[in-house]
Amino acid sequence: MYKYLFLFSVLLTYATNISQVKASNYAYFGFEPDIVTNYVAVKKKMGYVRLTVELMVDGNDLSIVEHHAPLLRDAIINIIGQQAEAKVKSMKGRTEIQLQCEKQVKELLIKETGQPLIKKLLFTQWLDN
Repeated sequence: MYKYLFLFSVLLTYATNISQVKASNYAYFGFEPDIVTNYVAVKKKMGYVRLTVELMVDGNDLSIVEHHAPLLRDAIINIIGQQAEAKVKSMKGRTEIQLQCEKQVKELLIKETGQPLIKKLLFTQWLDN
């Protein structure tokens, strides 16, 4: 019984160490400066949003993603610029926008490099008026 418990604990420790090694290989690419763009506002005044976007990438692909940053930034700005005010101001809407941006960025990277290269697109800061 103790032999199996010991074996289980050794395997668990080994599996944990492998997952930590894989997770530590990721890097984050942040768009500088923050993205500032307009959205479709209902009122007569202009609506805008300022957001910080981070891309989770494999550390080996960071320079490739950085090279394509202007294209990716433009795609994110275009997506946000087409959104309605209600969607921009709601948490559910922001999540939908984030997923839409992630999908578009992956599609562009596949078109340019043959691979999606990013694991996740994150909005780490969101300010709207």
